[in-house]
Amino acid sequence: MVLAANGAATGIGVVLYVAFLVLIIAGYWLTFTKAGQRGWTSIIPILNIFVLLRVVKRPLWWVILMLIPCVNLIVWIIVAIDLAKAFGHGTGFAIGLIILPPIFLLILGFGSATYQLEPEPLF
Repeated sequence: MVLAANGAATGIGVVLYVAFLVLIIAGYWLTFTKAGQRGWTSIIPILNIFVLLRVVKRPLWWVILMLIPCVNLIVWIIVAIDLAKAFGHGTGFAIGLIILPPIFLLILGFGSATYQLEPEPLF
């Protein structure tokens, strides 16, 4: 009985994890598209960080900082604030991006916010 319960809990955990990833990818895809970038780049690891940094007008060498544990948390806070500003939102929205990224990325992607910086082509 215990093994069956653990298996069900594991299955539910996997489903929730996949749902979380799908929401994050969809949010980034729509956000990148609004910013004049290719949406499919949200699926490819590391490339999605390059595109995100390009969207918020940060130097591309920050990818290295995003790969360093603990440092990446501080860099993510800065990038989230810049992302909110790039779409005309304030600090409250940036806090939402930091705490609940899937929800606020979907709001950014599906909402009426427009990209307010000059888009740069990735390729």
